[in-house]
Amino acid sequence: MKTTLTGDALLEHVWEESWTYIKTVVDIVREPILILDKNLCVMAANDSFYRTFQVEKKDTEKKIIYELGNGQWNIPALRKLLEDILPKNTFFKGFEVSHEFPSVGHKVMILNARQIHFKEDIFPQTIFLAMEDVTDMMAVAETLASHAKQFEARLTDQTQRLETQILALQKEMSVLKK
Repeated sequence: MKTTLTGDALLEHVWEESWTYIKTVVDIVREPILILDKNLCVMAANDSFYRTFQVEKKDTEKKIIYELGNGQWNIPALRKLLEDILPKNTFFKGFEVSHEFPSVGHKVMILNARQIHFKEDIFPQTIFLAMEDVTDMMAVAETLASHAKQFEARLTDQTQRLETQILALQKEMSVLKK
């Protein structure tokens, strides 16, 4: 015999199904992701977040984002994004945050966030916060820039020496022509 759900039981069932779907999708993403409620409390995080920042579920879920890791996420730029920009625009993309994390060291991250609103506020408002760790990429870019500057300096030096030699040769040739 099949049971038909109604009212609050139906809403609860739909939310549980939706939540399972949301968490499944978030778990397959390679980038670290936090799912926050409207009060910026962590509802869930994916495995990539736990690996990247070397934290555990028990120390993450049901905590306000700024309290994670003894306050290591209390980053002024992140606070501005989540509290000022996100409520007005419902999303932001491509914000770079550079921060020193006590357990994992310096990280450069590109942050994207989006508020998810459900019709008639049936389900809790959620915020997806995705982080792309570009620390290694930035280090490579800095190394390339450094090498390019060194190459430019050597090239400039060699060019100046060649110009000096050409001028000296031109003087010698003009003396020989006389």
